[in-house]
Amino acid sequence: MKFQPMPQTLSRRQLCQHALAAGLALVAPLGAGATSTTTADSAEALRASIDVIIQPLMARYDIPGMAVALSIEGRAQVFNYGVRARDSQAPVNDATIFEIGSVSKMFTATLAAYAEASGKLALRDHPGRYVAALKGSAIDKASLLHLGSYTAGGLPLQFPDGVKDDADALAYLQRWKPAARPGSQRLYSNPSIGLLGAATAAAMQGRFALLMEKQIFAPLGMRHSHLHVPAEAMADYAWGHRQGRQVRVNPGPMDEATYGIKTTAADLLRFVQAQLDPAALDAPLRRAVETTQIGQFRVGHMVQGFGWEQFPYPLSRELLLGGNAEEIYFDPNPVQAVPAQPASTPRLFNKTGSTGGFGAYVLFVPAKRIGIVILANRSYPIPARVEAGYAILESLAPSPQD
Repeated sequence: MKFQPMPQTLSRRQLCQHALAAGLALVAPLGAGATSTTTADSAEALRASIDVIIQPLMARYDIPGMAVALSIEGRAQVFNYGVRARDSQAPVNDATIFEIGSVSKMFTATLAAYAEASGKLALRDHPGRYVAALKGSAIDKASLLHLGSYTAGGLPLQFPDGVKDDADALAYLQRWKPAARPGSQRLYSNPSIGLLGAATAAAMQGRFALLMEKQIFAPLGMRHSHLHVPAEAMADYAWGHRQGRQVRVNPGPMDEATYGIKTTAADLLRFVQAQLDPAALDAPLRRAVETTQIGQFRVGHMVQGFGWEQFPYPLSRELLLGGNAEEIYFDPNPVQAVPAQPASTPRLFNKTGSTGGFGAYVLFVPAKRIGIVILANRSYPIPARVEAGYAILESLAPSPQD
């Protein structure tokens, strides 16, 4: 599949002319429950460099509201655009909660890796060890590592239409027959991560949502992140927009682990900042974050880890688009196992996420200490998200390829 660039795609010169490197260095740290403070000049320059990318994107795809959060050298800033609901015209602000879709999968992988670091499970284990109903089934030939890297043997993108809840999902997994041996191909899959979440919760002897809140959200200071938005936060919960209607995600089989998280841009940036610099985290959570960044299987130029997708950095826009192509998400791709160890050269990590009314994109480059979160209350094309993220990255840390 060939991607056509957005008409508003900007040259590196256009992107950089509004960005002042000295100003970026003045962005203050994002404290718990507060946005950063900057000098007026540096804030204006940074805002301008983001505006020239985000405003044309919103206009082209009729996106009602967006939030962009940046982490630069450990310092953070959040930029809000548009409205969180067309009917009320309430503006997007720092408290606005977005659905992040499949970016939730990165949290599920982190929780599973945390369980391993805590001695509750091993990623080489098979799911039947923790979900007794699957003992001896075809899916039990795969490991938890295979589930977290979409290499279990051909689990589909979605559960079939007749699967309505977690009980149906378990019955489906009992009957499922593989198309390939575990570890031989990658096929992006909600059921794969859903089962990983179920096995992790069983191993930790708790409810998935409560485990996520206690072991991941709380230690990272993510006080505005939810699997189920509480009544007191509903006023901040944006409405998604789809085909002229305001929508929110519906419950589905194993949805908590696969696409269930709702969060603010600032909270999601805290998760990204933990990826950029996990050293200050308690040992089990630090090891969990590090585990999700270790590559496991090569798919073309992209390496799939236990969670994050990664690319060599610096890289071209075309390579990043290719690694997020429809063929990568919807087709089975042969894989090559890579040494399971931290990369010795710089890497870019990314993940997209969607629900019916929301679109999300996250990318970060630890070597540059840059993280980017882009949230929207409309699901717009993935290539456009990748182009926007790449353009922001180039405005902050121009690559030598241009």
